Amino acid sequence: MLTVIDEGTPYGIATGPDGALWFTLVHQGRIGTMVPGQKPVVHQLAQADGQPTVITPGPDGAMWFSEGQGGRVSRITAEGRVTSHEADSPYGIVAGPDGGMWFTQMRIGRIGRIGLDGERADFEVPVEGGMPAFITSGPDDALWFTINQGNAIGRVSLGGDVTVHPLPTEGAAPVGITLGPDGALWFVEIGAGQVGRISTSGEITEYPLPDRAARPHAIITGPDGALWFTEWAAGRVGRITVDGAIEEHALPPLPAELRAEAGAEAGVGDGDDGAVRKAEPHGLTVGPDGAIWVALEAGALARLG
Repeated sequence: MLTVIDEGTPYGIATGPDGALWFTLVHQGRIGTMVPGQKPVVHQLAQADGQPTVITPGPDGAMWFSEGQGGRVSRITAEGRVTSHEADSPYGIVAGPDGGMWFTQMRIGRIGRIGLDGERADFEVPVEGGMPAFITSGPDDALWFTINQGNAIGRVSLGGDVTVHPLPTEGAAPVGITLGPDGALWFVEIGAGQVGRISTSGEITEYPLPDRAARPHAIITGPDGALWFTEWAAGRVGRITVDGAIEEHALPPLPAELRAEAGAEAGVGDGDDGAVRKAEPHGLTVGPDGAIWVALEAGALARLG
């Protein structure tokens, strides 16, 4: 099932404590919310050029999101009220086990933390030009994050101690990361076309995708005890079990007008294969209805299941 979002291009998506889907419209500076089966509601941010990307629920009943271009970590309530905190090139963001919001700062190579009282802390990632990307809460009272250009996985304790685990595959360029159902951290390698697993002790296993050029981007744990991930370049969603069995699912076909718009932006021609590639799936989440929902930068939300 496909829900066209006329107001912009979805990038990040998460389920909120209010039982609705929340998503970022990256190029329009907007935040959308939608209860499955109902019409979406879109909130225009005061500064439309901030490029909101990753969005996640906070421990305070609100949603938090990063604005990498605008240099802000922002909070939005169910009513659409927004407050912001300054940050340098924020991207990934997640609620930590300590009740604070933890986020990556790609350009300056730091992990930031904002408490609900507004208290701020920054921790250096000891990889020059590493570009920390997504971040997730681990099972060990620490935060785990990908180091995209540093080709590594990082761990930061609540006290700010950072450990770096280099990846065995050169040029893997990890992006998405999530806590798996087996207590390990699972991540995707957009540069190598692989899914990776790292235990809390640092043991790494990599699983090559059938299509190594699929450009996997984001990953979550699904309701079925498996990991689900987007394949940005291939226009598909993948699923991998904790034993490493991989399957892939085609996304619903895009309406003709969205295919045309996405094709013009990408500079590709018509054709079935080209139309699939134009979907540009980025973030994904388990929806309030138990299905997998995917944000398509072509201008829609897709529901699988």
